[in-house]
Amino acid sequence: MYQPEAYAIALFFMIGSMLCWGSWANTMKLTPGWPFQLFYWDYVAGIVVASLLWGLTLGSAGGGELSFLRNIRSADQSHILYALLGGAVFNVANLLLVAAIEIAGLAVAFPIGIGLALVVGVLLNYILSPQGNPLFLFGGVLLVALAIIVDAIAYRRRETTRKALGARGIQISLACGILMGSFYPLFAKSLTGQHSFTPYAGAFFFALGVAICAVPANYFLMRKPITGGAPVSMSDYAKSPGLWHFWGILGGAIWCTGAVLNFVASHAQIIGPAISYAIGQGATMVSAIWGVFVWKEFANAPASARKLIPLMFLFFVVGLAAVALAPVISK
Repeated sequence: MYQPEAYAIALFFMIGSMLCWGSWANTMKLTPGWPFQLFYWDYVAGIVVASLLWGLTLGSAGGGELSFLRNIRSADQSHILYALLGGAVFNVANLLLVAAIEIAGLAVAFPIGIGLALVVGVLLNYILSPQGNPLFLFGGVLLVALAIIVDAIAYRRRETTRKALGARGIQISLACGILMGSFYPLFAKSLTGQHSFTPYAGAFFFALGVAICAVPANYFLMRKPITGGAPVSMSDYAKSPGLWHFWGILGGAIWCTGAVLNFVASHAQIIGPAISYAIGQGATMVSAIWGVFVWKEFANAPASARKLIPLMFLFFVVGLAAVALAPVISK
């Protein structure tokens, strides 16, 4: 398998994961009016297919005992379970995030959900594998979290109408943040110890965990939407345009590519999961860049909202730089 150990290449992988995680949702923009529950079936298929393709390519490079198929055969049940659980937890968190956005809006869902996930994920990963300068790591995480909060305030000021924010939206955001911050440490356990996975084989079983969990979870949300929308059925899915199915599969493949890059980078000796996860979660700001400069979401926003955008990017860039320097600055 291919495993970069040079810091520059590992950093390239982490930045790549951040770009993929922050960009996959653009494919949803290309399916206007399509309920997320229907999009999600193709999205999950894209994750599974891409994880298999990466395993059979980079994961099999060079052959040997750590090649993709050989590693799958040598892994034990406990490591398989950790990878499957990580995928299942991520799947639930991802569905809750979308529901929270629809119920409470970006102004609540992102600072509570993603902000809490960033803090929880970095803390848990650092406890399990304390790598990197803690001052730079946690200082950078704080700045990225501030950027997310500023981003949320800007979105809120952009809204022309204010929705009453019920307790349900806040509770779902909290649950999303805890789960989104917890899936990575579970998956990281599948990469450590004897008879463990390589990042590529682990990513494949992670994808299987997402798919297995998506069947009951997404089907339930189709029948009982917690967002208050109308129920949808598989017949609605079958009637959807073929191009929309393509965008859904592509969205899942992009997210999975980011996950594989992140998992591989975290496996590098100098990096560790806390740093890799923290940089990957900078995806929130990447999605903000798409929204501001490509989709023109702030074109008609009031000046009070537009003035926050430069501050948001400043916090993000400085915070990301601090996290990136954490592995190379002595403690």
